Amino acid sequence: MSKTTPSPQESVSQALSLSNPAGDLHEQQLKLLYDLAEVVNTTTDLVQALNKALMLMAGHLHMMRGAITLISPHTGEIRTEAAYGLKPAELRRGRYVRGEGITGRVIESGRPMYISNVSEEPLFLNRTRSRDLGKEGISFLCVPIRLNDQVVGALSVDHLLVDEATLEDEMRLLTIVSTLLGHSALETQGRMDEETSSPLRPRGFVGNSEGMQKVYAQIAQVAPSATTVFLQGESGTGKELAARAIHVGSARASKPFISLNCAALPESLIESELFGHERGAFTGANATRKGRFELANGGTLFLDEVGELSLMTQAKLLRVLQERAFERLGGMETHYVDVRFITATNRNLEHMVNQETFRRDLFYRLNVFPIYLPPLRGRPEDILPLANHFIKKFAQTNGRENVRLSLAVMDMLQRYAWPGNIRELENVMERAVLLLGREGLVLPQHLPPALHGAHCTTVNGENVCTLRPGFSGSLQDQLDELERASIVEALEFSQGQMGKAAASLGLTERIMALRMKKYGINYKEFRLKRERM
Repeated sequence: MSKTTPSPQESVSQALSLSNPAGDLHEQQLKLLYDLAEVVNTTTDLVQALNKALMLMAGHLHMMRGAITLISPHTGEIRTEAAYGLKPAELRRGRYVRGEGITGRVIESGRPMYISNVSEEPLFLNRTRSRDLGKEGISFLCVPIRLNDQVVGALSVDHLLVDEATLEDEMRLLTIVSTLLGHSALETQGRMDEETSSPLRPRGFVGNSEGMQKVYAQIAQVAPSATTVFLQGESGTGKELAARAIHVGSARASKPFISLNCAALPESLIESELFGHERGAFTGANATRKGRFELANGGTLFLDEVGELSLMTQAKLLRVLQERAFERLGGMETHYVDVRFITATNRNLEHMVNQETFRRDLFYRLNVFPIYLPPLRGRPEDILPLANHFIKKFAQTNGRENVRLSLAVMDMLQRYAWPGNIRELENVMERAVLLLGREGLVLPQHLPPALHGAHCTTVNGENVCTLRPGFSGSLQDQLDELERASIVEALEFSQGQMGKAAASLGLTERIMALRMKKYGINYKEFRLKRERM
């Protein structure tokens, strides 16, 4: 079970009487607090101080794992900055947004929580994937880290299963510990964005999942060279963005970046687009025209969906790759180009080679440095940062401020399989911003039908959807969000006329007034809008 405890201030005062009414702490707990105070005061490296604090806690409290998560002051993202018992990859996965999971809720509410058994709690995300919930019996405690009445992060601890009385006692002790860590946490928070969590991340990319960290490292490795790069991944995973990042990171950055989607043109036009044509080469060729190879001379040519090329065009492309030479359609003169090739496909070219629908020699020419961009469902920790990025982008475009995702929507976004990947997520967020009411809160009704009622996965290359269990948030939280948004939209539509708004919702004015008081909604704000019109 999960439980919300009294406020941190109340917990601190209660903790002073942890052992007996006289207020004496157990000798081991006193030693822990003394050692923690010494570490915080004497260690100059802030992150090192937080890690040392967790190691001390591990020795005194016999915890299995511990983590300190902080809020980025610039992006608002919550990420793990210090940990005990976590591998580097697990630590990198420890990222949240406000209200997400237990950690996000503790930070959002400013109130500590504990879970007696995490395997029975749907709110527990296991985002780091460090726990085997089927085999380990774990209790989880999480307290906010405060300084000057401001929540800067959270301190969380894993324990073997213990009773609730022990959890409540330890919660009070952790609240005192979090107070000792407040100054170090605040200073660390201020430096979180001086160096991005992924210094290799190219401009335009969002997400720091393990799979994307590998992509960033590969881009940084290959970009300075002239090597041919082969980008693989499903449609919408950002292959063109990766190609541009490789071009920008190369010595050709000041030269042209030319792209061509090989699937967007019919076979009769693709060769003209690639190689150009001479005047009179075919009906309608009224002037000489340069192709993409010539336009990209000195720079980079990006060929997307290269698996769609015919065998004849593949043979001509192979010659250009080998000799950097070609002739325009209808011409005899050989043209030489200095072009870096980046190709991409969402098809399995090795399978096509075996079926003899793609040339084996061309495949080997293209597959010099392959980079695989993982699908969005394979990096779920990046879904919410991407969603928030797109929400801010489209809110700014539409002149909106303070647009945010509801807890129910966060849950829906993370459960969906995203067959269209990042492109689909971007479109969903643009639609949501356009449908928003005055409140600025993205609710389930603002999402398309595909995200409702089904949990979708890919099986043998096909998208399979099954009925989805309820949201991870409590039923009352979801009902409150929906009720508040409905009231706001009714008031907006009626321009602040409570009677009309209540009637549209099937409520009496008295009940309407009580609901508005509950949610802190003032009808005058909506009438001000009417007066300005």
